Amino acid sequence: MKISVKLFARLRELAGAPSLTCEVAENVTVAEFIQQLQLDYPKLATVTASAIVSVNRDFVDEETRLSAGDEVALFPPVSGGSGAQAEPTNFAITLEPIDLNVMQAKVLKPETGAVAVFSGVVRNVSGDKEVDHLEYEAYEAMAVEKLRQVAAEARQQWPKIVEIAIVQRIGHLKVGENAVAVAVSSPHRGDGCFEACAYAINRLKEIVPIWKKETGPDGSQWIEGDYLPSSRDAG
Repeated sequence: MKISVKLFARLRELAGAPSLTCEVAENVTVAEFIQQLQLDYPKLATVTASAIVSVNRDFVDEETRLSAGDEVALFPPVSGGSGAQAEPTNFAITLEPIDLNVMQAKVLKPETGAVAVFSGVVRNVSGDKEVDHLEYEAYEAMAVEKLRQVAAEARQQWPKIVEIAIVQRIGHLKVGENAVAVAVSSPHRGDGCFEACAYAINRLKEIVPIWKKETGPDGSQWIEGDYLPSSRDAG
C-alpha cells in the first residue's frame, strides 16, 4: 500500500525533498515503517531514530499501524510556531508581521476586564553565538490544530478565560521582530489570564510542530527541543 510522507526542518534538508511517497506492507507499524525508511534513505538513518512521528496530523506511538493513504509526518522535536493566513483567526501560522494591538483586539469582549499578551522576539544572541536572523518553518495544517488544542487545554485549567489567541510567524525574521504572540482575556486579572498565557507559550514549544534555524557569522543551525510528544499528547 502507498502512504504519503512529509519531512520537515533537518529531515527535509537531508532527504532533499519535502515529501515522499512510500510503498509499505499492509498493516505495517510506525516502527517497521521507520526501519524501512532508514534502509531506503540512508541519509535519514541518523535522524529518524529520534524523530517525532504524526499520522494524519496527530501524534502516535511506534506500535500504531498504518493504513493506505495515511499522511505520515516526520520531524525533530519542536523549537517554538504556506502562506499568510487567509482570514482573521485566533489561531494562525502566518508570513506577515505580528501586530500586538491586533492580538489584543482578537480577545477583547464586552465582559473582558483583563488582557495578558506575550510576545516572543528574535534576539541577536543564542547562548554564546551571535544571531543575524532566524528562519521559522512549520507543519502548518497540524500546527493550527495543535494551537487550538493548546487553547482548549488552557481553558480546561482556567475556565473563566474569555478568549485566547495564538499566532506564530514563519519565514525570515530579523532581530527585534515578533516571532510568536499569545493573548488571553478574562473578566478579572485573577481569573487566569496571566497563568494561561504562560501555559500556552510553554505548551506550544512542546507540541506545536514549528522549528527555527539560526543564522549568524558562524553559519546556520537548526534548533531542536527536547520534549518528545507521543499519542498521550493527541488532541
